Amino acid sequence: MVVLHYTAMKTAEAALERLCDPASEVSAHYLICEKGRVWQMVDEAARAWHAGAGAWGAVTDVNSRSIGIELANRGAEPFPEPQIAALEVLLAGVLERWGISPSRVIGHSDMAIGRKTDPGPRFDWRRLARRGLAIWPEPAAPGDFEADARRVGYRWTEGQTDDLLAAVRMRFRPWGAGPLNDADRAILAGAARDFPCIAS
Repeated sequence: MVVLHYTAMKTAEAALERLCDPASEVSAHYLICEKGRVWQMVDEAARAWHAGAGAWGAVTDVNSRSIGIELANRGAEPFPEPQIAALEVLLAGVLERWGISPSRVIGHSDMAIGRKTDPGPRFDWRRLARRGLAIWPEPAAPGDFEADARRVGYRWTEGQTDDLLAAVRMRFRPWGAGPLNDADRAILAGAARDFPCIAS
């Protein structure tokens, strides 16, 4: 898989320093600054400590099964064009080298329900999908929200239904608000229909 993150730090250089400090116990394969510069910190074939606790589909050790890409952003501002353009080039190469499906490009918030919110509501998943680098479903007839979430790959524990809704909206309906509704069910039903999670 590929997991996308934001750094939540003031500068890319501060994030780079932290990601390269063994004492921080956090790392990623790549970091992309706002101007589009790309730093590779970990070999793609090696395990990086970017995902932490969480799961996607049958994968419970996401760090061992994924490439982590950090985007220098504090989470509240738009992602600049040079940064996203650099991500598209990098991501296209990663998917080709490793035979990764666009449906296996996820956000940290997708696999760490209730714990993480990156890359956040300002990240343009639809743009990546138009370039074949992620997914963007067309709505389908509203179905069973939780069953469809499991088909897509979401994993959560009892009592996290509000967190699940927040994660799904972060990815597919960042403008959504209020209780679960048919628009939420419809977009997730479309994702479950067209992009069911690969089991492992």
